[in-house]
Amino acid sequence: MSSGSVHSRSTVQGKPHSAFYHTVRALLRDKFSLCGLIILGIAILFSVLAPWISPQNPYDLSQLDIMDGRLKPGTASLSGMIYWLGTDDQGRDLLSAILYGTRTSLLVGVSSAVIALTIGAALGLISAYVGGKTDALIMRIVDIQLSFPPILIALILLAVLGQGVDKIILALVVTQWAYYARTIRGSALLERRRSYVDAARSMALSNPRILFRHILPNCLPPLIVVATMRIAYAIMLEATLSFLGIGLPVTEPSLGLLIANGFDYLMSGDYWISFFPGITLLVLIVAINLVGDALRDILNPRNKD
Repeated sequence: MSSGSVHSRSTVQGKPHSAFYHTVRALLRDKFSLCGLIILGIAILFSVLAPWISPQNPYDLSQLDIMDGRLKPGTASLSGMIYWLGTDDQGRDLLSAILYGTRTSLLVGVSSAVIALTIGAALGLISAYVGGKTDALIMRIVDIQLSFPPILIALILLAVLGQGVDKIILALVVTQWAYYARTIRGSALLERRRSYVDAARSMALSNPRILFRHILPNCLPPLIVVATMRIAYAIMLEATLSFLGIGLPVTEPSLGLLIANGFDYLMSGDYWISFFPGITLLVLIVAINLVGDALRDILNPRNKD
């Protein structure tokens, strides 16, 4: 049976499929999004299992030997441990560091996106639903926020707050919430005029219930697409900040910090210190963008029959 012959209201045992089912099915049928999902699944699995599958704990300074610094990939240490991807200048096993670094990058990216989405969605819904001066005030704050380069805001915040995972998550939240607020406000303005909102008001439902139980679910498709893209951007921005030396501390390396550690040695032939973390970061961001592009096409109402 061809894909075009499958109606959007297909059923299983007489029950209609949910929108989530159709979205997942469409993602799995697209080869690019499937590839992205597989890469993301592997990255998440390895990140979660990093403490158990890593040959070394790169955060434990007692396990590092400066004499093993800048060893080539495949070199064995005096203790017999093989560094399959080599070591950095501090004697840190790059394979272990990449597993832990991917874990940190995903944690920072996803956490900041979820928190920024929550704040931005709430403010965007209130702005669209209340309107008037409240809408004007919130949107002017959003306009001011979006007028500054995100990296500039993050640099200023981290210069004041200092280094740390919690600090960089806060900085990323501040730089991203406005995107979600602008996105959901546009969708909520359209939903506010729907008949189901008038029906909910006639039933004397509370405003918070109308907002979060009725309007918000209908605004989720564009919000999900933006959130997926912003996760990739948050990971990239964190890597940039860590590369500049103001993101995460040396004791908690992310992929960006690992790339920065080997930057000074690129010209000396020790390419692997920056190369392998850089490739990992590139593949991770491309995988997220593949899924985000597919979601944008799937959830776009203009593409529906």
